[in-house]
Amino acid sequence: MPKAFSVLTRNRDFRRLFSAELVVFGADWFVMVPLLVLLPELTGSGVWGAMVLAVDTGINALLLPWTGTIADRVDRRKILIAANSASFVAVLLLFAVQSAATAPLALVAIGAMAVAKSFYSPAASAALPNVVDPADLAAANTVAGSAWGTMTVVGASLGGVVSTVAGPYACFAVTAALLLTGTVLTSLIRRPLQAPRSGGEPPQTLRALAEGLRYIGARPRLRALVTVKSAVGLGNGVLTVFPLIAVAHGAGALGAGLLFAMRGAGALVGPLLMRPVLNRPALLLPGLALSMGLYGVGYLGVAFSPWFPLVVAMVFVAHFAGGTNWVLSNYALQGEVPDALRGRVFATDMMLATLAIAISQLGAGAVIDHVDQRWILAGCASITLMYAVVWRIATRRLDIREHQGGTLPSK
Repeated sequence: MPKAFSVLTRNRDFRRLFSAELVVFGADWFVMVPLLVLLPELTGSGVWGAMVLAVDTGINALLLPWTGTIADRVDRRKILIAANSASFVAVLLLFAVQSAATAPLALVAIGAMAVAKSFYSPAASAALPNVVDPADLAAANTVAGSAWGTMTVVGASLGGVVSTVAGPYACFAVTAALLLTGTVLTSLIRRPLQAPRSGGEPPQTLRALAEGLRYIGARPRLRALVTVKSAVGLGNGVLTVFPLIAVAHGAGALGAGLLFAMRGAGALVGPLLMRPVLNRPALLLPGLALSMGLYGVGYLGVAFSPWFPLVVAMVFVAHFAGGTNWVLSNYALQGEVPDALRGRVFATDMMLATLAIAISQLGAGAVIDHVDQRWILAGCASITLMYAVVWRIATRRLDIREHQGGTLPSK
């Protein structure tokens, strides 16, 4: 583990990219946790919290196919800086959310931030291999994978604390400051964030998107990898009931923040402990299937746990698995996809994941005021478990061919 983090001390540009991602992810949680508590208080309904989550992920899913092509055609540094600047402007609108009548402004603000994130995410993922040497890529992925988990722990915990002590609007001010910090850090990166392109005009957006989809479609292993995150995504409706779980156990905003923090802690620890799998390709597909299944088992435990400490522990277990799932698939994709196509492939990967998340959250939001939260949790967990079984059956042949020394088709 210390060896993995040594890439931070040795590589200044990776350190800046990683630090920028830390503050951007932290900004996300200083918005989301206070909003998920504030909106039900203003409106008297849990539907608004579900709508915020669904808008956040749904807009990402719709835009990622296009923004991925932009990440392959435009200077990625400029994309990252512009996305942070746009999010900074959008978060200012949240200060106007003061009553049930102004609650829709939260959806507008979150929607605008989601547009910015849809540009930021594929550009940042595609840029990573360009700021490290090939020998450091596995370590860099492990460290980068910890960014989201780290700031979910810190952001969600502090978001809950600051919201309780100083109110949600103080959290929104912290978000604005973090986004400006991320912009400055990104502007200081000196290495190019993409490989030099060959001469000629880049393909038009639709043609570039079609090229990326054909590349994925012709490669069974890539098809398997870009459908991995959807398992956890389809179970992500559980997040809509986090505030309700906390309230049911008498924990309030602090409890909601703690649940989100444990989500991040699991996502942080999982990739760090499972890093050896990155260097053992034979374990990749079985490990991904196991991680999906464990996520489902964890939330089945949450659904029927009578004590809040046990709920917190099971959330940690579920996201230990979910974080491992995310980093293993990201590392595999970065190693197998050429730089010129990487933005589009990552955009497709994230589009499928965020579309699954949006579907799950909308489904949970539609029944949240009518169905016991335990059954929402159990339903989401069961969907992930079934997906894991079907995915593993469908990808079993790839493992057999690799063990036999077969070559997967490249076209």
